[in-house]
Amino acid sequence: MKRLTPIIISSFFSAFLAVFVYQQIHTPDQIVIRETLPVSYVNHSPGVNDTDNGVDFSSAPRDFVMAANSARAAVVSIQAVSAASFWSGDGGISSSTGSGVIISSDGFIATNKHVIDEGAEIYVMLNDQREYKAEVIGSDATTDLALLKIEAEDLIALKFGNSDSLFVGEWVLAIGNPFRLRSTVTAGIVSAKGRNISILPDQTGIESFIQTDAAVNPGNSGGALVNTQGELVGINTAIITYSGQYEGFSFAVPSNLARKVLRDLQIYGSVQRGWLGIVIRSVDNQLADALDLDKVAGVYIDNVNPSSAANAAGLKTGDVVLAVDGVHIVGSPQFMEQIGRHGPGDRIKIDYIRNGLQRSTDVTLSSRQNAVSTERDYAKGEESEEILSDLGISVRELTRAETNRFDKDGIFVESIESGSTIDRVKMKQEYIITSVNGNDVSSVRELIHELLRANDMVVLDGFYEKYPGDYPYAFHK
Repeated sequence: MKRLTPIIISSFFSAFLAVFVYQQIHTPDQIVIRETLPVSYVNHSPGVNDTDNGVDFSSAPRDFVMAANSARAAVVSIQAVSAASFWSGDGGISSSTGSGVIISSDGFIATNKHVIDEGAEIYVMLNDQREYKAEVIGSDATTDLALLKIEAEDLIALKFGNSDSLFVGEWVLAIGNPFRLRSTVTAGIVSAKGRNISILPDQTGIESFIQTDAAVNPGNSGGALVNTQGELVGINTAIITYSGQYEGFSFAVPSNLARKVLRDLQIYGSVQRGWLGIVIRSVDNQLADALDLDKVAGVYIDNVNPSSAANAAGLKTGDVVLAVDGVHIVGSPQFMEQIGRHGPGDRIKIDYIRNGLQRSTDVTLSSRQNAVSTERDYAKGEESEEILSDLGISVRELTRAETNRFDKDGIFVESIESGSTIDRVKMKQEYIITSVNGNDVSSVRELIHELLRANDMVVLDGFYEKYPGDYPYAFHK
């Protein structure tokens, strides 16, 4: 042991000396931990996400706790039932469940139309467990939105945010009641904007969805999409899935569109849609090359109704619309959304290209049902309108989903005027016309063509989705 002692002391001394020398000649690496500060955006050029007032950004990254806590209290559970029901599920048959968002302290609640469509009675449960029976104030098929009212006061309501100011890549929260798990909060980012997924059954439907990767499942429909400031920037509406559950793609109606629709439902009971009177299609690469455009963007005007607001403002077939009120237009969905935010009498500015020259015009929107037509709407011209009007029928083409479901083409009857020719033969709404006098029809254009060329007797063949068999209807023009 005595022999080892000098060796141990020598080792300790050598180690101490080495550490001392190392500290004198080496500068350690610096590790910095920073708090995330609010992001400031400067010198941003106006673009597709800007508002008409210039640059307006909704939020910067923040802690999700504040946003979640402020929003959860304003998100409700909705049950649409076919008979008297209890929240326990006993004593009645529930037809659908979903979510809703309180948008005013006196009891107005936003949700999706498809959440309440099958219900004879609508019940609402607040986040604090209080239950109410709700009145349906109105609904809109073109946006899949509905407005409910409960008799309550001093409720916590969500403040509308500016959906135009959302960035792709910005954090958002989805709040709702998936699988009856009340007040569930999920987080994700904005994956895309102005997304059309062809789910609305109405051909005049406005699909310019906010796409996110926040988890949304059955029961989330009608719930809130909020930014990190706790502001309502969308109403969660749909998912794309092969399993029936969330697979990474969820879609919400933008708040700027929802606010206009819900306000109209509250005041008028229906949406007051401003009418421009044009048939449009998105500019693709081939069309951009043919027109010698600088970029693939905007919408091409295929037709202008002679008695429309667009015609009065000087717009013509062949013009390419680039912007509406300073908002740059990427394609048809975004254009439809911008027009859909306005009502009759509203004045908008349209920037467009004609013969290679950029121009602008002010348009005062008129009042007419079916605000804007797309390339799939063919009922154009006075004669076309008169034949359908004389018969007392409003129609549209089948959506892609409907065509796949029915495994056949046809024309969907949306409404029938009381006392009209069609009403007298006892046809009902939601009838699908498949042929006229034995000639198959798959578009509104073909339907009108066959009606116009029929001599006197008209025989319509078709079916109802909910009833088996074929149902022919015959009448004199």
